[in-house]
Amino acid sequence: MHEMSITQSVVDICTEHANGRRVLAVTLEIGDLAGVVSDAVEFCFQACTAETLLEGAVLTIERVEPAAVCQDCAQENRISSYFDPCPACGSHRLTVTRGEELRVKDLEVE
Repeated sequence: MHEMSITQSVVDICTEHANGRRVLAVTLEIGDLAGVVSDAVEFCFQACTAETLLEGAVLTIERVEPAAVCQDCAQENRISSYFDPCPACGSHRLTVTRGEELRVKDLEVE
């Protein structure tokens, strides 16, 4: 389960930026194309935060819906996978503009 190592990395990032203060809440953005199972991250969060500055912190996960811009017609549209065609012209020459995110969006400390 790679979500455990991802969650540990999130905890490390938050600890580094907390500057020794206790962390009360963490907000993560996870794109639907990121290949990360949000439920698994939530499950791992308690284990990874035990006996750290993040112990007891509230984890909020915000999903980011994928979108792509078509290189042929320049339309930006929502997509559900990397293999979707452009809904406007049917082209498969799409550049993903969002939905691959995996980042700490917000950190609340004491």
